Amino acid sequence: MKIGIVGLPNVGKSTMFNSITNAGAECANYPFCTIEPNVGVVAVPDERLDALAKMYNPQKVTPAVIEFVDIAGLVKGASKGEGLGNKFLSHIREVDSIVEVVRCFDDTNIVHVDGSIDPIRDIETINLELVFADIETVDKRLDRARKNLKADKKYQAEIDVLEKIKNALEQGKAARTLSLNDEEKELIKDAFLLTNKPILYIANISENDIAKEDNDYVKKVKEYAKEENAEVIPLCVKLEEELSSLDKEDKQEMLLGLGLTELGLDKVIKASYKLLGLMSFLTAGEPEVRAWTIKIGTKAPQAAGKIHSDIERGFIRAEVISFDDLMNVKSMVTAREKGLVRSEGKDYIMQDGDIVLFRFNV
Repeated sequence: MKIGIVGLPNVGKSTMFNSITNAGAECANYPFCTIEPNVGVVAVPDERLDALAKMYNPQKVTPAVIEFVDIAGLVKGASKGEGLGNKFLSHIREVDSIVEVVRCFDDTNIVHVDGSIDPIRDIETINLELVFADIETVDKRLDRARKNLKADKKYQAEIDVLEKIKNALEQGKAARTLSLNDEEKELIKDAFLLTNKPILYIANISENDIAKEDNDYVKKVKEYAKEENAEVIPLCVKLEEELSSLDKEDKQEMLLGLGLTELGLDKVIKASYKLLGLMSFLTAGEPEVRAWTIKIGTKAPQAAGKIHSDIERGFIRAEVISFDDLMNVKSMVTAREKGLVRSEGKDYIMQDGDIVLFRFNV
């Protein structure tokens, strides 16, 4: 599962990528510093693993991971090949969701590609380029579906949903703003529309605004994001980069000094994980405490298959306890005595934080 970090040049995109991954992507005060996308695999922060590690004292603790891709800055006209337009669009087509970094601070020392600070204009610059690219994709699909309609009436349903999407795109709206039913979503799934990808906005603020109420720029971004039902996380990217280079103790001390309880980047990683429709179930024992990534709505046998295909094939049942129930009684032995460990069959839908032992035939 890949998340693309996008934004106009010089908004703090690569700095945020560095902070998340400590990957050392080049950052500079000029456009197109990032040409080929940088890729980093990131652990998903999960306090539940720490609690289970204290209980089991395992040899190994393995968190869930997601992949972030730092994609080149985009400029107006990208859909027509301006700047690194075609490359940008091909790279963004390959990711599953988008994190868009928006500049929400004033600083005359950092050049803005359009010469002034206006986060809504910046968001619309990117969104419109993606809209233009999607209109081209939808037009091609419509031409093909209309030709196929002569031989097979089933294509009418595809034409209907494509026309609905085109109408929204021509109004400058993203495809994700439409309420499509499951059948309609299935019909356009293989179109890989750029504006249909889920999005999270990062409002990059200055250090002076950290402990304050949202500044006017952030308020505008939050208002804009409401229409897409998208989340906005205010974040001082520069500070997060400094924090990412510190050891655990110094990091905690600096956070306390700033009146913060959690790294902003941890919020971004957790929100990105959720944006992809993902969750974790847990396995725990002395050899290893581990978080396993599955899609929300996954049934027990398919979750077992994440560990090994043999477990899915020979699945008998899942012995399940919620993380909170286990923490309340402090031991698996007590949990069993109190009847808190449930036996679940093939139709059980996994819940986030389930601690599971799968029983199976070899």
